[in-house]
Amino acid sequence: MKSSVDIIIPVFNEEETLPRSIMLLVDYANKNLFNPWRIIIADNGSTDQTKTISEALGQRFSGVEYLSIPRKGRGIALKTAWLDSNADIVMYMDVDLSTDLTALPIALESLEARCHIAVGSRLMPGARTTRSFKRSLLSIGYNMLIKLFFFSSFSDAQCGFKALTRETAELIVPHIQNNNWFFDTELLILADQNKFVIEEIPVTWIEDSDSRVNIIKTVMEDIKGLMRLRFASLPKITPPLIQIDVQEHVGDHPYK
Repeated sequence: MKSSVDIIIPVFNEEETLPRSIMLLVDYANKNLFNPWRIIIADNGSTDQTKTISEALGQRFSGVEYLSIPRKGRGIALKTAWLDSNADIVMYMDVDLSTDLTALPIALESLEARCHIAVGSRLMPGARTTRSFKRSLLSIGYNMLIKLFFFSSFSDAQCGFKALTRETAELIVPHIQNNNWFFDTELLILADQNKFVIEEIPVTWIEDSDSRVNIIKTVMEDIKGLMRLRFASLPKITPPLIQIDVQEHVGDHPYK
């Protein structure tokens, strides 16, 4: 039996983007995923019609659920949803679906066979991206800084597409201090420093022209986070054994 997967979509005031994105994701999952799946809309205290629309989508599409999280912050959304999950694999992708969905089954296959964490990369050979020069430059510079500080093995810390086994999430996520945008970087640095197996997937990625991310504020948060980790005593976490086809133990499959 294939591993079950919870696909988390963290959102804040996304009433306009949600319907189309969820319809596209449901359609793709129905046609291309052989894994039992759920899509969980993790709402960080939206003040628009996100809740109403999410609940309506849950009624329309089997496998779509709504999770209300009063506190704002993508990190909080992922911590809450991932640690509450009983799926074999937990993951997230941005609500705008900037990462092409063809990366989804590749990530699941990788996690079932040979790694603890599978992440999208816009910077490794084979990736195809459409984004502004300013954002491309910032991304390259940021990831170079990570390599300088931590000799990291991964190329792209901030691509909005990450998946990991539930056991990996349970081991690493409680140690992550950041609750916002730096969550992704902290997750990968802790995993990399503790020798978790990370597999990168070159993705096709199109920048969301309507992104409301405050670039300057996010950059400052990221630099602050890197300095904290650089001079901190990082937690020691023992990676779990990679078990191929762990889902074969049928008895406790969460979606049976």
